[in-house]
Amino acid sequence: MSAPVKYVYEFAEGSRDMAALLGGKGAGLAEMTRLGLPVPPGFTVTTEACKVYLATGEEPDELGVEAAQALAGLERVMGRTLGAPDDPLLVSVRSGARYSMPGMMETILDIGLNDRSVTGLAKASGQERFAWDSYRRLIQMFGRTVLGVDGDLFEQAIAAHQARRAAATGHELDAGELAGLTGEFKDIVRRDTGEDFPQDPADQLARAIRAVFDSWNGERARVYRHREHIPEELGTAVNVQAMVFGNLGPDSGTGVAFTRDPATGASGMYGDYLPDAQGEDVVAGVRDTLPLSELKVLAPSTYIELGAHLRTLEDHYRDLCDVEFTVERGKLWILQTRVGKRTAEAAFRIAHDLRADGTISADEALMRVDGAELTRLMFPRFETRPTDVPLAHGVPASPGAAVGAVVFDSAEAVRRAATGEHTVLVRRETTPDDLPGMIAAQAVLTSRGGKTSHAAVVARGMGKVCVCGAEDLTVDPVARRFGTASGVVVHEGDTVSVDGTAGTVHLGALPLTASDVGRALESGMSTGPVTEAVLGALTYADSVRRLQVRANADTPEDAVRARALGAQGIGLCRTEHMFLGERRELVEAMILARDDRTRQAALAALLPLQREDFTGILRAMDALPVTIRLLDPPLHEFLPDRTELAVRLASAAHPDPHDRDLLHAVERMQEQNPMLGLRGVRLGLAVPGLMAMQVRAVAEAVTARLSAGGRPHAEIMIPLVGAVEELRLARAEAERVLAEVAAETGTALDCPIGTMIELPRAALTAGRIAEAADFFSFGTNDLTQTTWGLSRDDAEASFFPLYLEKGVFAESPFDSIDQEGVGRLVELAVEAGHAVNPRLETGVCGEHGGDPDSIHFFHRAGLDYVSCSPFRIPAARLETGRAAVADRTGTSDTR
Repeated sequence: MSAPVKYVYEFAEGSRDMAALLGGKGAGLAEMTRLGLPVPPGFTVTTEACKVYLATGEEPDELGVEAAQALAGLERVMGRTLGAPDDPLLVSVRSGARYSMPGMMETILDIGLNDRSVTGLAKASGQERFAWDSYRRLIQMFGRTVLGVDGDLFEQAIAAHQARRAAATGHELDAGELAGLTGEFKDIVRRDTGEDFPQDPADQLARAIRAVFDSWNGERARVYRHREHIPEELGTAVNVQAMVFGNLGPDSGTGVAFTRDPATGASGMYGDYLPDAQGEDVVAGVRDTLPLSELKVLAPSTYIELGAHLRTLEDHYRDLCDVEFTVERGKLWILQTRVGKRTAEAAFRIAHDLRADGTISADEALMRVDGAELTRLMFPRFETRPTDVPLAHGVPASPGAAVGAVVFDSAEAVRRAATGEHTVLVRRETTPDDLPGMIAAQAVLTSRGGKTSHAAVVARGMGKVCVCGAEDLTVDPVARRFGTASGVVVHEGDTVSVDGTAGTVHLGALPLTASDVGRALESGMSTGPVTEAVLGALTYADSVRRLQVRANADTPEDAVRARALGAQGIGLCRTEHMFLGERRELVEAMILARDDRTRQAALAALLPLQREDFTGILRAMDALPVTIRLLDPPLHEFLPDRTELAVRLASAAHPDPHDRDLLHAVERMQEQNPMLGLRGVRLGLAVPGLMAMQVRAVAEAVTARLSAGGRPHAEIMIPLVGAVEELRLARAEAERVLAEVAAETGTALDCPIGTMIELPRAALTAGRIAEAADFFSFGTNDLTQTTWGLSRDDAEASFFPLYLEKGVFAESPFDSIDQEGVGRLVELAVEAGHAVNPRLETGVCGEHGGDPDSIHFFHRAGLDYVSCSPFRIPAARLETGRAAVADRTGTSDTR
């Protein structure tokens, strides 16, 4: 008989290991309670209760009883009763998913206030203004979150009071004005919902908990989960906690602290502090905060105590910690902790520093960084020039360089992004409702807020460029413009450059320069703590990985760069790119040839050019494998467009006979579906001499390098094989040519011959195909197309957005491999191929070879190497090392 399910846990009953049940926030509160930190007491309603509610529309029967018992325990500890007329206990109700979703779900503060208890709170605190400010906050939050009132109605009422008082913020309104505002808020609730604001504290609490459950399926939460690949079925916990107040005067305040700088990774105390304020004032960015260092001046003993708690938490979690705290009349309370979100720079530096001081192991350090972060560090940065005068300076909240057209709301950012336009989202401060626009834009710029504001935290988590708190900007979203202190006015659509590293914004598009990390990776020379950390992580990854990393490279220049970035060979050298440009005339001559002699003459003219290409690439990759794929696309791709030719002929007074021949050839070769027609191995078998010319060019390039003292290692790959008979015929032809060149030069040639597995039939008959292959290379781009039965170019432009929105795809199967379908074909082919030929080498050369999640799959599938574009090689090196550690230790990300 199974044990009864428990739906409510007091903080003292939980631990950090219970994040799946208590959510990340609840687990953090429980762990801090166990550590003896000053945490306001409370309890957590579990994610299991949320799942029941979302599935049935009703809370579990046991939840009401358990919550009442937990509340009674909280009241005993605090010595006060929820919502009592005299000195009432007030509680906050906050969401807490397993994975951090900052600002995406709901929070309601000051639960327990009503028309009677607000008077008791005023008397107990000795501050009438504070009591009425707390009550209006409750009605505003509860009305919007629980009752569905349009939040703008409350904001308009606040703005009207501020205008009458000529107040810059609501903080300047006195007790009488706040009491009047509270009455107006109650009237708004009554008009908008048809019911009065609830006066029963127990009813407030129960409805607030349900509202947090409901917010799991709110639009912004769903958008964020999709963006961050957080599973839909997890649900959220709800944390009910005794309120402590930072808005009780100058000896009170609230803040967010980090144990290290989340932007750079530098050690020390970083964060924001706001005197005489509540926590949401800091996060929302509606009031400009002070740097945390100011707390040292305002309250030295509190600063020292906070520092001790931060050290305790970092030592305990062995990582950067993000801590929310409140000071209530000199008493410090710790409200929340979590492993903090950080920039890519900070991630590498923190992992490196913690490994260096022995806090974490080399394996843990490697698992705390990833290929996506490394790729971001390789993006170019702005080139600084003395003449570049910023429009404004702000807080460098999330580094990087971004250029785009200014937009002033989320919808416009999304609309322009759909047309391919780059944008910069400019707001006074962002709210969770701005998430779609933040995703769509290249950068976020706000005139308010600091490093702990909503804009900063979310942008850092997404790797978006962000500058916050640019106070010189006056943002006017209604007029669709912003002004600067110097009098410059920037309108919607104007181009700006946002430097998230320097915290500046510039008019126009600044020139870009290579990043320090990019330069360091190519030179191997460290230029600072971040590059040192990156090089250290890659060195360790190289020492533990099993998968090799090769490059997709078609020119000697690409090969040189790939080798500098750490490539261990070329996994895909596409020969079709060598048939373009000035050589197109020779290709056209081959296609138009009416007899073998003319065709052979054209092929003979192409031979030395191909040989020169291969010689240069083999030189650049000396002693490393170079897999050369024979011609893959259909020949019509090398001819002019049919419509263009027809128009040219029709409009010419004296049509060119050559154009007429080209048009006839295009029409003769036209196919309904050319990508499934005469291409790949079929082309090599159908066009006499084509395959022989390419193989001879490879063979002669190898002999030339051998004669020059090189150590060439060329491999010949036959594309689009679907049956072993095709490969046998192609292999026989290739071996015949290799033998001819060997005889002519007196040089022994060892060029392995293999095939590209890019058709489902090839994967399903891999055991037979392995009989004639020395290696398999999975072309996952075409394998995905042929498995799904779709054209990538057409699908991504038509129904992919719908499929992603509807959840048919969690992400594009061309970005990350479809492990259940395409991945299963890869596994079957590897297993069948190795059963026939245990020495069969297997790799992947589609773009999935550079995707982090796909790399982990390829490691588990038993491949020997991944191959990707040169730019993605460092990230692939890092991920192959992480895949090996994950496999050996049974862990994934340790952040």
